[in-house]
This record gives sequence, C-alpha cells and structure tokens, in this order.
Amino acid sequence: MRKTWIAFISVVTLSFIALIWVGTEVYQTQPPIPEKVVIKKSGEIIYTKEDIQTGQNVWESIGGMEVGSIWGHGSYVAPDWTADWIHKEAIYLLNHWSKTEFQVLYDSLNVERKAAIKARLINDIKTNTFNASTNTITISKERFAAIKSNVKHYTSIFSDGKEEYAIPKGALTDSVKLEQLNAFLFWTSWAASTNRPNKDYTYTSNWPHEPLIDNVITKDSVIWSGLSIVLLLLFIGILTFYYLRNHEKGDVITKPNTDPLTGMKLVRSQKAILKYFIVISLLIGLQVVLGIITVHYTVEGQAFFGIDLASFLPYSITRTWHTQLAVFWIAATWLSTGLFLAPMISGKEFKYQVFGINFLFVALLIIVLGSMLGEWLGVHQFLDLTTNFFFGHQGYEYMDLGRFWQLFLGIGLILWVFMVGRHIVYAIRKNDASKQLLTILLISVVAIGMFFFSGLMYGENSSLPVINYWRWWLVHLWVEGFFEVFATVVIAFIFSKMEIISARTAGRVSIASATIFLAGGIIGTLHHLYYSGTPVQAIALGATFSALEVVPLTLMGFEIKESWTLLKSKPWMQKYKWPIFFFIAVSFWNFIGAGVFGFLINPPIALYYIQGLNTTAVHAHTALFGVYGMLGMGFILICLRFYSNRIWESKKLKRAFWFLNIGLIAMVLFSLLPIGIIQAYTSITQGYSFARDAELLYSPVVQTLKWLRMIGDIIFSIGIYYFCWFTISETIYNYKRKKIN
Repeated sequence: MRKTWIAFISVVTLSFIALIWVGTEVYQTQPPIPEKVVIKKSGEIIYTKEDIQTGQNVWESIGGMEVGSIWGHGSYVAPDWTADWIHKEAIYLLNHWSKTEFQVLYDSLNVERKAAIKARLINDIKTNTFNASTNTITISKERFAAIKSNVKHYTSIFSDGKEEYAIPKGALTDSVKLEQLNAFLFWTSWAASTNRPNKDYTYTSNWPHEPLIDNVITKDSVIWSGLSIVLLLLFIGILTFYYLRNHEKGDVITKPNTDPLTGMKLVRSQKAILKYFIVISLLIGLQVVLGIITVHYTVEGQAFFGIDLASFLPYSITRTWHTQLAVFWIAATWLSTGLFLAPMISGKEFKYQVFGINFLFVALLIIVLGSMLGEWLGVHQFLDLTTNFFFGHQGYEYMDLGRFWQLFLGIGLILWVFMVGRHIVYAIRKNDASKQLLTILLISVVAIGMFFFSGLMYGENSSLPVINYWRWWLVHLWVEGFFEVFATVVIAFIFSKMEIISARTAGRVSIASATIFLAGGIIGTLHHLYYSGTPVQAIALGATFSALEVVPLTLMGFEIKESWTLLKSKPWMQKYKWPIFFFIAVSFWNFIGAGVFGFLINPPIALYYIQGLNTTAVHAHTALFGVYGMLGMGFILICLRFYSNRIWESKKLKRAFWFLNIGLIAMVLFSLLPIGIIQAYTSITQGYSFARDAELLYSPVVQTLKWLRMIGDIIFSIGIYYFCWFTISETIYNYKRKKIN
C-alpha cells in the first residue's frame, strides 16, 4: 500500500507542477492587449485598451460563449466570431485590392494575380506590428477600411437581430457598447491571425483554419498528435497487462447469502436528504425542457413551433440554463449522496448535521433561482457591466453564473466539506481495514471543495487566455478530475459495505484507479487550451497526457462484465438491480462518450479542424449525461434503495433506463454525429468559417438531420419522465413513512 500512495502523491505533485508551469507561460506569453490600435502614418486611434476590455465585458453580458463562440469555445448556432471576422476581413481586402488594380473581384483573377494579392494580404495580416515600447498595434489604412466594413456588419447583427444565428432584434442597441464589442472581436481576430514575435505561427497556433491567410495546422500540432496516438496504444497495452495480472489479487471474501444492509438504521440527517431528490428530479425535468427549446432554435432561429419565444427567452438564455442546470443537478446529486453516506461512514450522527443539510438545501434553491434570474437580467441588458459580472451572466460556458453566486456556492461547498469530512475523519481514527479507502475519500472531498475556487482566480478585466486557463481548472479538474475520484471511491465504499469486496481491496483499487486517472487527467486539462492564445507547451503536454485519460476507459468492458457477474452472484443482489444497471450504463458511456468521442476531438490535429462543431456536442452529451448524469441517477437510486422498506415495482425504472440510453444513442447517431462529420469535412476542405456558416447549417441536408434529432429527443424525454416519476413517487412514499414513524 505504501508504494501505491507514493505513486499517487508523486503523480499529483508532478502533474500540478507541470500544469502551473504552463500557467505561468500563459500569463507571460499571452496575446498583448495594446494601449492603442492606430492607423499607420496618420496615427489615428481606432481602439484603446479600455475599448477592448470593456468590449469583452459587453460580450459577456449578452451571453458570451452562449452566443456563438470565440477561439472555438462556445455555442454552435451563431458563427465563431473570430473565424468569421478573419474571413470577412480577408475577403474585403482581397476584393478591394483586386478591384483597385484590375477592376474585377478577386475570384475573377487568374492564378498569378491571385497569388500576388494573396501574398500581400498575408503580409498585411500576419506581420506582427505590436510595438512593446509604445504598447501600440499599427494597421494599414486598407485594413482599417475592412474593419469598418466588419463593424457595420456585426453592429447590424446584434442590433437588428439575425434569425439564422438565433439572435433576437435588440439584443444590443447601445451604440457605445456595440463599438466596444467590435473592438473586442477585432482583438480576438488579430491574435488569431498575427504571428507571435519571431515565430511563423499566430498567438493561437494558426487556429482557425483559414486558407486565405495561410492559417494552416502547425508542425507542432501534427508531431504531438502522432506521439499522443503512439503513447495511447503503448499505455493501453501496459495497463491491460497490469489489470490482467493484478485484478484477482484482492483479499478473498465470501459473499454473504443475505443483504448485510437489511434493517440498516437511518438517522435524521439521512431522512433530511429526501427533499433533495424531489428538487433534483424537477431540475432534471426543467433542464430537458430547456434543451428541447434550445435545440429547436437551431431550426427556427427565433421561434418554437411558430411561437415567438426569443423576445422573452432567447437562445443565449435557454442554452445557459440548459447547461447550467445540468451541472447543478448532477453536482447536487453527488453532494447529497456524500451527505447521505456520511453517517454510514462514521457510524454516528453528528451535532447540527440536519441543520447544515437544511441550510445547504435552502442555499441550493437560492443559488439556482437567483443565478437564473441574474443571467436573464444580464442578457436583457438590465444590469450595468460590473453588476452583471457579480450578479448576472459571466459569459463562460459551464460557469455562466455571476461571481456573487459563485462565492455563495463556494461557501456552501466549504460547509459540505466540513459536514462530510468530519464523519470521514472520525472513521479514519478507528484505524480499521477501511482506513486507506476513507483516506482517499477524504482527499477527494477536500479537493472538491478546494478546486471549485479555481473559478475565482480571474477578475472582471482578466484576459481571455487567463480566464480560459482557470475556467478549465474548474470544468475539467473539478468535475472530470476530483469528482470522478470521489465517485469511484463512493462506489467502492458502498460495495465494501455490502461485503462483496473487502475494505482493504477497495482502498487499494481506489488509490490505484485515482493514480491512473489523474496521471493523464491533471495535465490533460491542457487539451482544452491548444488554440486559446496559449504557448506551444499547452499543445505538447496537453496532447501527450490527455491521450492517457483514454487509457483506463479501454478497460470498461471488464468493469461491465464484473458488475453483471456481481448482480447475478447472489439472489439478494437483485434488490440493487437498477442502481447497478445505471452504474453499468456509466461504464458503457465512459468508454463511448468520454473514450471514443472524447478522443475523436482530443488530438491537436483533430481539434484544430473540429473544435466547436457538432462533434463537440456529441462528446458533451454522451460524456456529461451518459457518464455523470447516469452516475448521479445511480446514486439517487442507491440512496433510495437503502432507505426504502418495500419491493420496487420495476416497470418505471426499466422504461427509464432503456428509453434514456436508446434515446441518447439515437440523438447522436441520427443527428449530432452526422452534422458534425459534414462540418468537419467542410472545415478541412474549405476553412473553419465555412463549417460554422448559416449557409451550411441551414442547408436542406443539415436541416433534415436537425429534425431527425426529434426521434432521439422524444425517446430520451420519455426516459426522463419515467425516472423523475419513479424518483418523486418513491421519495414521497418514504417521506410519508418518515412522518408516520
């Protein structure tokens, strides 16, 4: 066991050293925000630093990443504003020079003249004119004319609305804010089209793919992609050998003939958890309804089957609430499971535990409803920019809620860590066979509380590369890292309590699993940051280590087989059939959603072309719901199973399970994946901006595929209905039984 702990500590320590080192490089080599952008020779000031930074705040206030994307991060309906700006600017300049010199449009020129004008464009766009001594960017007067043309175009979109982009009329009408928003969009395009000093690639490593300015994939991206695939194959072989050699070496244990947890005495704090399950079920239902509205906006743009919803609930709001509620209900499920299991861990009820549970419940309601209201007010421009940052819409996918709500949630997490942690510490002091298992559980609990605060490491005027760096600490490390360790240990603890695995073996396996996962997971955070204004080290380390995240997922077949064997091992195990079925589904979607579809967009050579396309949505749905959502549902069912004193009528759960899984498969295969493949082909062959253009997304083939998604959505929604129906009815039954007792 000592060697296992040494490996765990070494992996975590060295990984964070590497991650923090890249972070320091992000701060030092990020694209500069100049004090002034001026026209060459005349010195006329176009934009100031304040314009660009305030423009970023304006972009955040209208929904930020929920209205199109920047540098590939965000939603899928509107364009990627960076790629779109670059392409339109390039087309303007090419046509301007062509008409000036040859009196025809660029496309009408012969090959030689096209080459000459394109070379002029590349020189004008890609030459870095940032002067560090004066902190200014200088642009040509021709480029200024292109900028003015773009400003007119985007001002019209955000003020007059555009149905194809699901942007309603009057989304932004303040002329000063519109000018500042355009300043920010210009800066993001400048960073993505201008070479780094003394380098032959841009600040975003030549992303997006734009043939007109020779933005093509870099040698580093190709080399590290190849190496990541080689390492993936190597470590799959090593881990498979290790697994087959060691997985039978646990302590021999005779499985009991009856359920060891029958007649378990539930304390007041566990009974107080019941109300969480009702609220979680309602949040699941609301999230699905918002998802239906959101995806329908991709077809009609401003309406829902002819009903005008966009003026009140624009796409930016419905998508914000849809993704945010997913994080809320999944996190609430896992956190309530921790509170439910805490007395089982310690064997006692601690003072004020019920009060803490009730306080967290009220806080959860306030945070969910308050943040949703704040986001609605922010997007509708009822808040000034600073108030919006604290109480409205921060503009960043999966962490849209205002800073005040983040702080409130952080305080709640500290309380949760204390409430669960004191039970674990009490149990560890018993120094029995479960000590190692409980120690890694305590580490994961503390990490969940601690790493949430990484989302507070940037400020209102922090730059985009810095914000993205810390954002993925939260989204990746908090959710995909330490929450996953927590889930692994919780399942191991439950199985040890059911006496189907020894506590000692559960501890050893949990520590080893955490070590293997975090070996790729911590540094693998950087795979989200390949093309976000970050240095090339992000590509090298991100590609290498994120490939290792896929390695343990290749063994999910063994895990499914063992779970199935476990279910058949003793008759009393049938009592836990549906929780175990949901855990089996987690293993399946871990391999498909996180493994196959995750690696589909993981190597730099893949992400360069398909970042922010529907291939990303495939991974998001199959991993977020398929893995974390199914796991959360399994946790609810296992807690209710411990609590309930009656035999479950399984018809609702059977329908819920199969409708959810079949619906998710249909959603992906009939719609999301085919659209993603069409976009990927377009991005590779023509350029990234074409893959996000309304002409493609509203073409007859893609529109048909969007409508076909209804098949999967309807099946999936039926599954949600049955799950929520069962959960609420079972919870109410037990709540009434609690009142009687």
